[in-house]
Formats: sequence, structure tokens, C-alpha cells
Amino acid sequence: MMTDLPAVRGTLTADRPLDALTWLRVGGPADWLFQPADEDDLSDFLRGLDPSMPVFPIGVGSNLIVRDGGIRGVVIRLGRGFNGIAVEGDRVIAGAAALDAHVARRAADGGLDLTFLRTIPGSIGGAVCMNAGCYGSYVADHLIEARAFTRGGERIVLTPADLRFAYRHADLPEGCVVTQAVFRAAPGDPDALHQKMADQLARRDETQPTKERSAGSTFRNPAGFSSTGRADDVHDLKAWSLIDRAGLRGHSWGGAQMSEKHPNFLLNTGGATAAELEALGELVRRRVLEDSGHDLQWEVIRVGDSLPQPAAD
Repeated sequence: MMTDLPAVRGTLTADRPLDALTWLRVGGPADWLFQPADEDDLSDFLRGLDPSMPVFPIGVGSNLIVRDGGIRGVVIRLGRGFNGIAVEGDRVIAGAAALDAHVARRAADGGLDLTFLRTIPGSIGGAVCMNAGCYGSYVADHLIEARAFTRGGERIVLTPADLRFAYRHADLPEGCVVTQAVFRAAPGDPDALHQKMADQLARRDETQPTKERSAGSTFRNPAGFSSTGRADDVHDLKAWSLIDRAGLRGHSWGGAQMSEKHPNFLLNTGGATAAELEALGELVRRRVLEDSGHDLQWEVIRVGDSLPQPAAD
């Protein structure tokens, strides 16, 4: 493991376990975890880092499986210096570490409608990288620009045209770290917006295992879009429906389980390894392919080195 790393003003920790930094609470250590003090600290570090050293940015770990062998290279996690939120006219400016829910609430306070973010777990940086969305709205519908730093430490501004948004996808350069996003939002009455979000939360809690240890939706919908929440929404090509049809609601492997409440949620029921979670997910993919012909694609990001583990049956 390389030890000759650039000096930093933030925190640089060697051999840092990552399980506590993900919602699923699994994963081995990163060679290094860097938590920059601010953008200048981040830029200087990236510029001075050996180009051969891999870099992997993470947010709050809400959509992530870190494999049991951990991550080789530097994991970058943004913190307090990157979580500011400001409302200026019809724009909301949010740091990449700001939680989606906090941005939605702050926007509503200012009479702007970013309510779709309220029920999305995670932070703004991840929302940009995944073109997060629900109830028929996506980051792509509101983003004006995102500020980021390249692997070489150069500050860049990315437009929606640069990012080429697609369903659960944005086209970001390898090793690029998003630090801020600017959104445009429609006006709305603050009380009505807060009530709308309360209704969305109640609906989510009725249908999703929000009290369990999960990473949100495990697989992308073959339909190519998120649930709209409308009465005319159909479920034939929703991942949860295909998993249910294959008889895998509640199916388990070791400490991993597909939720009884929402079968597209992969749960750590207690003591699961990353390998068990990933093996159950691959089992689900095989069974759904056999049952319906649909090849489910992971929405949860899986990174790092695996350790030897038997396959699920």
C-alpha cells in the first residue's frame, strides 16, 4: 500500500473499515479514506496524488455494497465543508454532501418544489451521479449545472448536456468528484409543499421497509423509469413485480433477504456479509431471467475486492 500521499488539511486515514459508512453495514477496509476540508484541499490532493492510485468517491453509502475485501486505493468522502444549501430566486444551490431530504425541505421553506428529493435516500452528489428520481421527476429535470473536480484536480462545471443523463445514469469522467449542484425549481406554497412531502413519506413507509437495513431499490426497473405514484402506474416491468412473480419475495441467503414488504429491497437482517448480499442478488437475477426473460440490472453499486465465498443455491 502506497504511503507517500500528498499532505492534507482534512483527514486522511489508512486501512479504514467502510462497513460503518454504508447503510447495509458491510464491507472491508479502504487502503485510504480521505475527508477533505474544502474544495482547495480536495483539488490539491487529487493534483498531487500518484496518477496510478485509484480514487473512488462515496456519499453516505445509501446505495452501495462494499465487498468484504475492501477497496484498493483512496476513497473520498465529502463532509461538513460540502453540505451547504442556499435558495436564490428560483435556484437551489446544494453541496454534494447535503442530504437529498434536507435539500427538499430547505427548498420548500423557500417556496420551491424539489419535493421529489424528499424520499430519496442519500446525498446530492450521489443523486447527480445516478440521476436520482421518483414520482415522475428526476435530477435531469431540474439540474442547471454541477461543479466537480477531475482525477487530476482540475475544477470543472458540468451541464446536463455534458452529463448525458439517462435512467439511473450520468456520464461522469472516471475518478471525478462532484462537489456542488445547482437546481432550478418551480414555485409553490411552502405549506402545500411540506404537506406533499409528508404524504409521500407516508406512502413510502406503507410500501417500503424503511426501518430495515437496506440500500433502497436493488435493481433498475426494466420499464426504464421510476414509479410515478399515479393511479394509472403499471407494474408489469417493475423489478419488484418480476421478483415477486419469480417467487422470491422474502427469499434469504445467510443474513441477506429480499424484503417481504417490497421484494426489490435487499436487506441485511443482521450479520450478513457483502458476499451474501451480492450472491442473493445474483440468484434473484438468474431466477427472474429464467422466469420472465428479463435481465435485471443492479441499481445498487458494488465495489471492491471479494473474498472466497460459496454461491447461493
